[in-house]
Amino acid sequence: MKSFSSEVENKHVVEVNWADRWQVYQRLKELDIPCNCVTNQPLQVEISSATAAVQLWSVIRRFTASRQDQIWTLECCWKSRYQKS
Repeated sequence: MKSFSSEVENKHVVEVNWADRWQVYQRLKELDIPCNCVTNQPLQVEISSATAAVQLWSVIRRFTASRQDQIWTLECCWKSRYQKS
């Protein structure tokens, strides 16, 4: 799976593995991020804020990061959250 490749009319083309494209599209819609997923075309996403960019990164990472990387990230978050000072 690849990330941003080019910009088309204020939308970013996101090259996503065809098998994952529909799931990425559905999650972005749940997050109210404007996107378009047409048959046999790349996913197009409109990024209008830093929050939307981070959410897109997070959704893409969910499909690209290894299971071990995702576990490591969660463990780091938990440690920093619950570590006593």
